[in-house]
Amino acid sequence: MNGFGTTAMAGHKPAHFLWDWCDRVAVIRLNRPERKNPLTFESYAELRDTFRALAHAGDVDVVVIAPNGGNFCSGGDVHDIIGPLVGMEMKDMLAFTRMTGDLVKAMIGCGKPVIAAVDGVAVGAGAIMAMASDLRLATPEAVCAFLFTRVGLAGCDMGACAMLPRIIGQGRAAELLYTGRSMRAEEGLAWGFWNALHPAAELEDAALALAQRLAAGPTFAHGITKTQLNQEWNMGLEQAIEAEAQAQALCMQTRDFERAYRAFAAREKPAFEGN
Repeated sequence: MNGFGTTAMAGHKPAHFLWDWCDRVAVIRLNRPERKNPLTFESYAELRDTFRALAHAGDVDVVVIAPNGGNFCSGGDVHDIIGPLVGMEMKDMLAFTRMTGDLVKAMIGCGKPVIAAVDGVAVGAGAIMAMASDLRLATPEAVCAFLFTRVGLAGCDMGACAMLPRIIGQGRAAELLYTGRSMRAEEGLAWGFWNALHPAAELEDAALALAQRLAAGPTFAHGITKTQLNQEWNMGLEQAIEAEAQAQALCMQTRDFERAYRAFAAREKPAFEGN
């Protein structure tokens, strides 16, 4: 860590999921493929802490959450999470639900574009992790379900009632959250939940190509874009326009803005450096 709080995360060694790093792109995979990659108390907490740390990572510009063994994430583990929750006191249940929400807040607040590459099942908290990502790619076989009502819970989990309607519309989100039914990949593409569908054999290459494209871009400006996309949910139009004016003036002070101008004048492709 330097004096400004920047850390290096290329060598990050999580205990409860897989981590790869190459060319400023980090790849996260849940690591219980025999169970379709469910989350546990420990993996929730470690993912939350990792995304919090990514806000200060000087060597990561983009994060990809990838499938493992043909599946993305089957949500909270029935035996390791749901079973113990049944016997907990309310204050402990609330501590758990706040922790799961903190994972979403950490993903939103990490300052890096997050790409979900979804194959197989992305259900429950797995669907939420896809939803909380900035960009979402999937295979035609991907199954996404916000299935909380199917286990006796409300559909308002981990920010779903705030975020999902903004992505696919109020009526569509209401149907999925009330019924817990699976959203077919073609539906998700048509509704704007998925940015693109790719065959399973091409999914990760497509996600990494997109990640590398973003990592080669003006990464400081990407962080500003992510901030504005999330902060402007709570702004009126006039506030949003003023906030964007200030944000864009800030970006105009970067060397990347100057590099882009000089490259344009020279009819060359700009080589951005993130500053």
